[in-house]
Amino acid sequence: MANPTTQKSLVLYKESTPYVVAETPVPRPGPQEVLVKIIACALNPADAMVMDPPYSRTLIKEYPYVPGEDGAGVVVEVGAEVTSLKEGDKVLFQGTMSTTGATFQQYTVVSPEITAKIPDNITFEQAATVPLALTTTFMGLYNQSPAPENLGLRLKPIWDPEGATAYAGTPVLIVGGAGSLGQYAIQLAKMAGHAPIITTASPHNAALLQSLGATHVLDRTLPAPALLAAIRTAVVASGRPLAYALVAVADGDALRLARDALPPGGALGTVLPCLSHLPPDIANPGDGKRVALAYGSPSLPFTRDTALKMYEHLTGWLEQGLLKPNPLEVIPNGLAGINDGLARIKAGKVSGKKLVAHPQDTP
Repeated sequence: MANPTTQKSLVLYKESTPYVVAETPVPRPGPQEVLVKIIACALNPADAMVMDPPYSRTLIKEYPYVPGEDGAGVVVEVGAEVTSLKEGDKVLFQGTMSTTGATFQQYTVVSPEITAKIPDNITFEQAATVPLALTTTFMGLYNQSPAPENLGLRLKPIWDPEGATAYAGTPVLIVGGAGSLGQYAIQLAKMAGHAPIITTASPHNAALLQSLGATHVLDRTLPAPALLAAIRTAVVASGRPLAYALVAVADGDALRLARDALPPGGALGTVLPCLSHLPPDIANPGDGKRVALAYGSPSLPFTRDTALKMYEHLTGWLEQGLLKPNPLEVIPNGLAGINDGLARIKAGKVSGKKLVAHPQDTP
């Protein structure tokens, strides 16, 4: 059956206006691309942030703009030079910030190099929760690029034999463990052998985070002095200093907690791409502490090599259960339900799970 020539997409025609469902052309893949029919796409805070200044003015290159960075679906057309994928393959992938490569639509074009086949033990919905959050966490921790733009922690990567053992028994702190990025950060820390793995979250998410590998789940609503005391108790008991602190949320108080928990010279990881997005007292933390940034894109010149390594191993990690997708909730009405879902995210009404939509179910 021939692929359709038009599709339903979620479109932004002007900044600071709602997304609307519109009919757009179905893109055709180039010789080194594939066309994917999107079965599931996941919502991220960035999809709401990009609607308004300052992000709309720095990230959106042209209008109309189609958002969406998390996707999973079926390959339905293969470019002439593609050999790694075939029609019918189930894949997960990260969308690009372009009309032809976004995921809040029914079809998109993807580079096969930055896709992973979905193993049989993972659903399309689960697969869609993975790409953006895992990429962002990965780049902040393991990007080895020597480029000056790479301001990540540059830890020894878990796919290298040395990286699989170098951090065994060293404590880490992950602030904001219940979010999508936090959940993947906890699992990566476990894969790297870190212990204890200390995180903060709402108490109702404690069992989930412990199942992912957290050894200490501290109530995020406690006053900062109480949290710092609990963190230091766990670190002292380990007999080793914090290897790093990663803040998996964009929140000033969370960043200050992690900064204050670090010893002099410690490394503070963030999930933001620019120092200008950080409060001044975090961008310049003092005591010889350094701040690391994360670029959540697999397609930049200084992130591509690390992204290729991640996608090379991703299917196996999911199949073996080393990485577990986020818990999720499917929202109704396909693409038409995304505005309401993003409003819930902005209002802080989504905790410990990711919202997922079915573009093919759009009325």
